Amino acid sequence: MRLYPFICLLVLPLTAAQAAKPIRIASPDGAVQVTVDVTPQGQPTYAVRYGQAELLRPSRLGLQLAGADLTRGLKLTKADKVEAVTDDYQLTTDKRANCSYRANRRVVHFKSQASGPQLSVVFQVSNDGVAFQYLVEGNSQEVQRITTEATSFHLPASAKGWLHPHAKAQTGFANTQPSYEENYQRGIAAGTPSTIGQGWSFPALFETNGHWVLLTEAGMGRNYAGTHLAHESPDAEYAVAFPQPPEKTTPDAALLPESRLPWRTPWRVVVVGNSLAPIVESTLTTDLSAPAKTPVLTDAPGKSSWSWVLMGDQNTTYDVQRRFIDYAANMGWRYCLVDALWDKQIGYDKTQELAQYARSKNVGLLVWYNSNGHWNEAPQTPTNVLFEPESRRKEFARIKQMGVAGVKIDFFGGDGQSFMNYYQDLLVDAAQAGLLVNFHGTTIPRGWNRTYPNLMTMEAVKGFEFLTFDQHNTDQEATHCATLPFTRNAVGPMDFTPMAFSEIRGKERRTSNAFELALSVLFQSGIQHYAEVPEGMAAQPAYVQDFVKKLPPRWADVKLLDGYPGQYAVLARQAPGGAWYVAGINATDAPKTIQVDLSKLGLKSGTLITDGDTNRSFSTRLVGGSTVSVTLPAKGGFVVQP
Repeated sequence: MRLYPFICLLVLPLTAAQAAKPIRIASPDGAVQVTVDVTPQGQPTYAVRYGQAELLRPSRLGLQLAGADLTRGLKLTKADKVEAVTDDYQLTTDKRANCSYRANRRVVHFKSQASGPQLSVVFQVSNDGVAFQYLVEGNSQEVQRITTEATSFHLPASAKGWLHPHAKAQTGFANTQPSYEENYQRGIAAGTPSTIGQGWSFPALFETNGHWVLLTEAGMGRNYAGTHLAHESPDAEYAVAFPQPPEKTTPDAALLPESRLPWRTPWRVVVVGNSLAPIVESTLTTDLSAPAKTPVLTDAPGKSSWSWVLMGDQNTTYDVQRRFIDYAANMGWRYCLVDALWDKQIGYDKTQELAQYARSKNVGLLVWYNSNGHWNEAPQTPTNVLFEPESRRKEFARIKQMGVAGVKIDFFGGDGQSFMNYYQDLLVDAAQAGLLVNFHGTTIPRGWNRTYPNLMTMEAVKGFEFLTFDQHNTDQEATHCATLPFTRNAVGPMDFTPMAFSEIRGKERRTSNAFELALSVLFQSGIQHYAEVPEGMAAQPAYVQDFVKKLPPRWADVKLLDGYPGQYAVLARQAPGGAWYVAGINATDAPKTIQVDLSKLGLKSGTLITDGDTNRSFSTRLVGGSTVSVTLPAKGGFVVQP
């Protein structure tokens, strides 16, 4: 359970007459307002406004337990005093290093007519959003089970959504879905049924009444399942959906939430803003998650070389990986990732030699694992060594002794409660062994990189590898990349594996090289694995290579300067020393002129790198003054280096 320092603001015990009145909670600045009420049928509801704008119409609250209905027939009996929440903490793997959370907290209590478990809802309202979690209390010592969560998000009928179709379990490559690797549907009418028929994944972005709303969840402990939005959303009311039946680690493992009482659920998170800046800049996902259980690793984030995405399985060999270690060392990057089949094509002894060689070059070696128990049929090895605790701990100790710095674990099987536990078991055991972790073929971040600082990044995105699989994906790269800063990357580190200047074998890349360079700043990941290979990097102008070499290993802050999901994005990221880097991309099919106000960042001058005469060339010039004008070609990009 989270413990916060509280300051009492207002005491409002409810009398019998007052109990029938709606309860209100406002953000510290008063702009975000939540109203909690009960329908005549005893259904708890909440609604959200930003100033005079309605963002969520009255939306449902409640839980259906196996033995108790806490969705209707309830009375609002009490609302605790409003308390101020203050939480300051540090992160090294996310968009902001020094995070400051301020919110007003109020617990609203409901009474069921039946005896048994009783429901309360904890609301925390900050200047950038609304969060709420359920508290189920009672005298029973038996394990309780939730069969349905009644939570809904009832948007105005005119809202538009940028939504990620949730995949059907046990589909895709070797039965590895759902792994959050679809293209977002952009600007669709709220209430549109999902294209796959399994609903929509978190995070979900909406534009409504001149404002923006991002829905997600955070604070995932061990007593709940990961959720998403349901397939049907009549009248733009999106319900919360539980995982599909196959999404559990073993046939008898927990799928739906199970826990003893008292029971606190994860947070439902509604990030809000009158512009897109609060959506991109918010840290609510980590604000609402448990503090670090192990020391924060200030020197762990960094950049990494990686052969697999452009060179494939066949190049996971000793000689090639040694060359990529040299590449990382030459670029000043902290890591080199050795992907699947290293145990077969290199072997443990020679991998130990690679790890030792890497350390002599001040490079840390990362190695890949298949997560699988029964849930996937992926043949890539090492397989079947991480699921059982004894085997996992023995393996982690072995590779740590070999000199390996971290692991990439791939091909997970879903969002059931047992998988939420498996993820955290892996993080705990890896931390005890002193290993960093990168999850692939995975669920979304839910604030775990705060709770487990050895978690560097998570995929949960249709990343660069998909561009090598199918021309259709390659054709959509620009619009996809211009959507991600406002959606997936807004809720946590994202291992898209960006930036390739080389051509993709058998595919035609539509983006310019300057577009690709911009992704090195636009996308945030605790460890940033670059797609480019040594030969491709060596072929670029010296000033481009120098830019990539000088990129900081982690970021201290972020500002959205301009953009619109799927069309263009301009971000500034601050290095730990205070210098700001700016990156922008144009995803449209026409040239676009972008005005960058450097004065907002305290910059008087910088070096601009953008498109040259062709989409495979660069140009550069010094820029100064308060505003810089950059005209980007279709699917072009730029960076400004301080």
